[in-house]
Amino acid sequence: MDHQPKFFENLSGTGKAIGVLTSGGDAQGMNAAVRAVVRMGIYVKAKVYFVYEGYQGMVDGGDNIVEVSWESVSSILQVGGTVIGSARCKSFRTREGRLQAAYNLVQRGITNLCVIGGDGSLTGANLFREEWSGLLEELAQKGKIDEEAVKKYAYLNIVGMVGSIDNDFCGTDMTIGTDSALHRIIEVVDAIMTTAQSHQRTFVLEVMGRHCGYLALVSALACGADWVFIPEYPPEEGWEDSMCVKLSENRARKKRLNIIIVAEGAIDCHNKPITSEKVKDLVVQRLGFDTRVTILGHVQRGGTPSAFDRILASRMGVEAVLALLEATPATPACVVSLSGNQAVRLPLMECVQMTQEVQKAMDEGRFVEAVRLRGRSFENNLNTYKLLSHKKPDAELPKTNFNVAVLNVGAPAAGMNAAVRAAVRVGITEGHKMFAVIDGFEGFARGKIKEISWGDVGGWTGQGGSILGTKRTLPAKYLEKIADQMRTNCINALMVIGGFEAYLGLLELSAAREKYDEFCVPMVMVPATVSNNVPGSDFSIGADTALNTITDTCDRIKQSASGTKRRVFIIETMGGYCGYLANMGALAAGADAAYIFEEQFDIRELQANVEHLTEKMKTSIQRGLVLRNENCNENYTTDFIYQLYSEEGKGVFDCRKNVLGHMQQGGAPSPFDRNFGTKISAKGMQWISKKLKETYRKGKVFANTDDSVCLLGMRRRNLVFQPVAELKTETDFVHRIPKEQWWLKLRPLMKILAKYKTSYDVSDSGQLEHVAMHSPKEAETGAI
Repeated sequence: MDHQPKFFENLSGTGKAIGVLTSGGDAQGMNAAVRAVVRMGIYVKAKVYFVYEGYQGMVDGGDNIVEVSWESVSSILQVGGTVIGSARCKSFRTREGRLQAAYNLVQRGITNLCVIGGDGSLTGANLFREEWSGLLEELAQKGKIDEEAVKKYAYLNIVGMVGSIDNDFCGTDMTIGTDSALHRIIEVVDAIMTTAQSHQRTFVLEVMGRHCGYLALVSALACGADWVFIPEYPPEEGWEDSMCVKLSENRARKKRLNIIIVAEGAIDCHNKPITSEKVKDLVVQRLGFDTRVTILGHVQRGGTPSAFDRILASRMGVEAVLALLEATPATPACVVSLSGNQAVRLPLMECVQMTQEVQKAMDEGRFVEAVRLRGRSFENNLNTYKLLSHKKPDAELPKTNFNVAVLNVGAPAAGMNAAVRAAVRVGITEGHKMFAVIDGFEGFARGKIKEISWGDVGGWTGQGGSILGTKRTLPAKYLEKIADQMRTNCINALMVIGGFEAYLGLLELSAAREKYDEFCVPMVMVPATVSNNVPGSDFSIGADTALNTITDTCDRIKQSASGTKRRVFIIETMGGYCGYLANMGALAAGADAAYIFEEQFDIRELQANVEHLTEKMKTSIQRGLVLRNENCNENYTTDFIYQLYSEEGKGVFDCRKNVLGHMQQGGAPSPFDRNFGTKISAKGMQWISKKLKETYRKGKVFANTDDSVCLLGMRRRNLVFQPVAELKTETDFVHRIPKEQWWLKLRPLMKILAKYKTSYDVSDSGQLEHVAMHSPKEAETGAI
């Protein structure tokens, strides 16, 4: 994209005052958003005020509205909930209350509000904005403010950020807090699974979501639940029988546990509530299974925010300040949100209206419409869940006579098993015979290949590592043996799940097509590597889990120093030459610097960083964090940086170092990786089916064009299939990274939040978009 970069240096906040408040239910990540608003506001020389206790504090005034400094938001990034408090406020709903609030803001010259909350809070803010000039007129008539103030503070600008664990706000892919709530649910489900398996129990789990089934649906997808009840998609008449049949079939297949997830707002098709107790009683009466109910309740709102929520909230906070600086009296109130992987601004009231439309559709029994209004991501989740959870009887399955093999290549990455499970089940549903290859290309050459069934992959979503086994070996030295195995087992298509080696492997196989006809079959690669260094995709399966491990560890390391003297930690992350983990880990953990290969640095920069930290440490700040990618520079090693900081910081702070190592590849996959792996892999399998039909001629499959060897990646807002041959030009093969990486644009963000002067390209932000109503076709074509 050729654009003249537009930098925000031209946007000055001098003379502006911004108020930030959190309202409605709390959500993890709100503090990260507050921190970003405060620091970005101060960075552009605006005054920033905390409004404590939401709208109640705005109405009460006094000590509830205070100007804040840079240090005010130190060490809140990792704290759940909201440190500035949130309250339901009756008085703000009255004109008198809003009149008092307007008076309190004018007294401090605040005409820019950043509201973090759900749809109720944001609707209230919009009403306040519409009434603003009238409120000021009334205050002037009552003699509370003079005419000068009416003119000076004539307009109120409002930007919203959606903080809600339910993810119930239309127009936004993910609201702040949703990912963390999923982490809490999945932690509980993983724990329950071990006890349920011991006793052959059925568990009914009730999760939050009075009007929105997102949490229930995504957690069901992430743990492979047997049944899920959500308000947008009530079960058909006679669901009691179908559910009991499904549960008893699963028991007959030797599955020792059943998990049923119920959203608290679940209903049947007559709009009558379906409660967790009702489901439990049904299972006990009909099947006599030992059944327990677990209601998760407020656990889901608690705990520390996940890495995703911290980065999301930090990006949104900065974007909100930019939106306020650019706002004019004519700009409608907007919300900043994320679409795919891009920050967008949307008119607040359009989003609110669409959110209310969903509720209206549900009330009127138009459930298909309700699901469509929720957006493509929700619809995709639902379709994928339906595809993977219910096996059709063999008699109803189509028979294609195609054999498809699945293999893992490269280093293990959390989420690989979820991807294999999805591939196997979708393949079986499409009528193919599925084969699993053990130990990557090396195992393939040795004939370690076996048919794999629907039941074989049950319970795989939550398992870390690679159950099939994976090796870094490339196929070039085994081409003949692999071709033999493909011929022997009649393999008509390949799905390769892995990292950079998988990409190189597919390039080698497609180059060998001239010599071996066996490789003239459709092949698709699904990116899975903690390093996130695969060209053609913004995200790889496993990177989110690794990022959470890094973030959690950084939190613990920072905490280990609390109460001691001032201390700086140097932390080394994995990633090969790709700085994704170091950079994003630094953003999520609130680090002071991140050294990466993609942005060369010299001794002068190291010196500047040390001096910057030393100055910071002389204030009330007690701890510093510096991340270093393992291969960022061969001479400036982790030891070198540690020694440099130790020497230069003498008398101000002392240093410690940590190499995180292989713990970044381990652990149970995060909810994001389970879902991303499941959805991207299901889509890859559907592509294989389509290609098999297209390339089947005269009794055999023959595919030798470039577009029959693809990498399926997430690009900005969509999932796209790209021929691996075309990705060659985008690849730096020496350092095994893409030549262009989207996340480098977020580097200045980390620096700004760590108090560095820097320039930040805002060309991508700033356009107000409209909330798009998508067609049903669109749901199939691309969104995650």
